[in-house]
Amino acid sequence: MVLIAPSVLAADFSRLAEEVKSVESADWLHFDVMDGKFVPPTTFGVEVVESLREKSKLFFDSHLMIESPEKQIKAFADAGSDLITIHAEASTDLAAHLRQIRGHGIKSGVSINPPTPVETIEPVLSEADVVLVMSVNPGWGGQEFMESSIQKIEWLKKNFSGTIEVDGGITAGNIKRVVGAGVDVAVAGTAIFGKQDRAAAIAELRAASE
Repeated sequence: MVLIAPSVLAADFSRLAEEVKSVESADWLHFDVMDGKFVPPTTFGVEVVESLREKSKLFFDSHLMIESPEKQIKAFADAGSDLITIHAEASTDLAAHLRQIRGHGIKSGVSINPPTPVETIEPVLSEADVVLVMSVNPGWGGQEFMESSIQKIEWLKKNFSGTIEVDGGITAGNIKRVVGAGVDVAVAGTAIFGKQDRAAAIAELRAASE
């Protein structure tokens, strides 16, 4: 069964602890960390991950959409991340930085933006536990799913033995398709936090994926 990862980016930041509690029936909690440089928006930093760690038993999935991610790996590991994902487009030595993440005793992930061919990360797949396929252009929530990501997921299913994650525009209407292509973890923002009953929204996504 697909794992569901609510994206904190879509939550109400004025009451984050309550928002996180409302999605405890999910599997992972996804943190989109943006620095205003690698992507235009600025979201939140390591303090948010650290402050929420004691509030939740979920698997913490820290997605660093930042320049020079290697400078922040230790901080996010120490804050309680179970997985740190960095962008292929932002790293100057992707294999070394993935090994750096694993060196903290947590899972390593590599993410690719929509314009990046999936084959470009083939040389580092052995260093990654997770590959995150961005199915929207990163930076803002609420965008529509990009069909081109399906081919990337199918390629990964054939060439990568780890966990395949997808992020962007995931809804109950398309989750079955991405799972059929090979996705193990689906990140959903507005499809969960945009609903009043978050547990029901998570259950709907799980049911729709089957």
